Amino acid sequence: MVPCLFFWPDDAREQSWHSGGMNDMAPSPPSPRPSSEGFVHLRVHTALSLSEGAMAVKALVKLCHSRKMPAVAVTDTGNLFASLEFSVTAADMGIQPIIGCQLAVRNEEVKEGGFGASRDTRAPDPDALVLLAKDGAGLANLTKLVSKAFLETEAGETPQVRLADIEARNEGLILLTGGMAGPVGRLLKADRTDDARQMLERHKACFGDRVYVELQRHGLPDEDRIEPAFIDLAYALDLPLVATNEPFFAERDQFEAHDVLICMSQKTVLNDPNRRRLTPEHYFKSAEEMRTLFADLPEAVDNTLVIATRCAVMTEKRKPILPHSPAVKGRTEAEALCAMASEGLEKRLGKNVFRPDMDEAEREAVARPYRERLAYELDVIVKMGFPGYFLIVADFIQWGKDKGIPVGPGRGSGAGSVVAWALTITDLDPLRFSLLFERFLNPERVSMPDFDIDFCQDRREEVIRYVQREYGADRVAQIITFGKLQARAVLRSVGRVLQMPLGYVDRICKLVPNNPANPVTLVQAIEGEPQLQALRDEDPAVAKLLAIGQALEGLYSHASTHAAGVVIADRPLDQLVPVYRDPNSDMPVTQFNMKWVEQAGLVKFDFLGLKTLTVLAMAVRLLEKTGSSLIFRPCRWMTGRPMPCWAGARQAGCSSWKAQGCAMSCAASSPTPWRTSSPLWLCTARARWTTSPVTSSAKTARRRWSTSIPTWNPF
Repeated sequence: MVPCLFFWPDDAREQSWHSGGMNDMAPSPPSPRPSSEGFVHLRVHTALSLSEGAMAVKALVKLCHSRKMPAVAVTDTGNLFASLEFSVTAADMGIQPIIGCQLAVRNEEVKEGGFGASRDTRAPDPDALVLLAKDGAGLANLTKLVSKAFLETEAGETPQVRLADIEARNEGLILLTGGMAGPVGRLLKADRTDDARQMLERHKACFGDRVYVELQRHGLPDEDRIEPAFIDLAYALDLPLVATNEPFFAERDQFEAHDVLICMSQKTVLNDPNRRRLTPEHYFKSAEEMRTLFADLPEAVDNTLVIATRCAVMTEKRKPILPHSPAVKGRTEAEALCAMASEGLEKRLGKNVFRPDMDEAEREAVARPYRERLAYELDVIVKMGFPGYFLIVADFIQWGKDKGIPVGPGRGSGAGSVVAWALTITDLDPLRFSLLFERFLNPERVSMPDFDIDFCQDRREEVIRYVQREYGADRVAQIITFGKLQARAVLRSVGRVLQMPLGYVDRICKLVPNNPANPVTLVQAIEGEPQLQALRDEDPAVAKLLAIGQALEGLYSHASTHAAGVVIADRPLDQLVPVYRDPNSDMPVTQFNMKWVEQAGLVKFDFLGLKTLTVLAMAVRLLEKTGSSLIFRPCRWMTGRPMPCWAGARQAGCSSWKAQGCAMSCAASSPTPWRTSSPLWLCTARARWTTSPVTSSAKTARRRWSTSIPTWNPF
């Protein structure tokens, strides 16, 4: 544990550490005890407050560590995107994570009979309330509320909940009133003090001693004017004050770049008088700075420590969770898998391996290595606890084939499994092609299996809908991804905000190399391009453009949906992870990205839409109209005449080989004439292009068939 200004003895805790319903896989971070020197940030926005926050999670935790702050709350705007990453990262560095969210709350007006007595009146912008998870029940309720905001808000509106929704799920939650952006602050700004009191009384009636009246001093208009009213109401209702800062960026000198980021998100320009404006005070202040800022109200600062002591929950990792397969039918998953795989193998052998002229002894000799390999694989799969995964994948693939949906024969390391071949997950004979099972599932390295499954692009959605019907629509979701601001895009956006001439900015952007496979950063572009350096040195506007661009490059700009990943749970997803809704889809999406959704225990299944399968299916249908028919099966090793086509980079239209980089890799490593009948060089070229950096691939191609180690020459 790092040295700090706080003391963390066991008797300082109000309660034991809660895991929020998750298994205890990490030590419990300690809770700080109030002191006369410390302060805990309770309103931090990370970069996952999209196009608003400018602090990466790791950078935030390092900042807390360097400033000896042993606790911090992340309250991103409307989401829990960062909650698991933040929890794990903070706990690993000895920082207590406090999980929270700044929720948008639908405005409610005071009418005769009190709040909510008649139809709610919507205002243009929702109010903001901050909720902090106090314990496991609070984390579960917060997850439900954030998910509800996304799933039940109409498209085009800010995801929001009603105040009644929050009140119904108040257990285990601490409420901060939201400062000027909260419902109490909104009413005070409108000089409606009686209504503000009534709203605060409503908060107290529901949350009791878990309500804190929030004070902020950012230098915004109206803050000084309404602060006395906040204080008077708090004292009148015997509610505690709490001092918060709302940092969006780490240091004061980052304000200019952050101001541009806000303009980018609102599609406006810096000199727009009606745009949203923050102040340079929205940076991550030190404890000493906050103590000085609120020297007249030390109890408000002390209460940040009290709240941190009351919060004792974090989002933690889980072991993999799989739903029960419908194929089990009264058996254990292991029994079902062994029975189905053994039966499937015998069918495969009879159809694909045995020849009609073989006698019983020959068939037994041929079958022995397949059966031995099957037994070995089943033993590994059962010991590693993955029978259910294979049954689920086999189920939806077989459904797709039964419905006439084109399915790929097998791609990636999964093609090395005899069990997958026996279950018709793949159509490639692993022994015939000498494929390794350990490349797919290795008992020495425990990790989830991962089949890359190709479906016809036009009918992929049908398979996903089947999975939703089979396992429950609330238990199946796609996976979120986050788009980042990259070099050219950030320069264009910053140039627009700064109102620089479009042609001039475009000229600057064209000096930045465009390499989607290996994006070039602005720092690399400037170092490698003398013209950029000259423009920067000669024109202050370009220097400013590049400086702001570098500050914003790499920040998250938007959320979207992963092209292939789908998770299937054994219970409603919002009991496990927060859920998001992509505006372009009616299917729920996890709020954790691919890395963190797997850490949360959800297992990813890849449903890849492959255009090649769609084209082939269309070709078959056209052939059938002429009275002809065509059946696709895995072919033998390519030998003879096709090989020079690959050696000459002539593979346009060939699935997975048509990319220019792959074609160049094949051409660069084409073998000597006497080896043109061997497919091994082709496999090497493909693997090198797929897995190696561009420079490494080129170096390896130049080596070709030679080696600097003489003893390796025979190989």
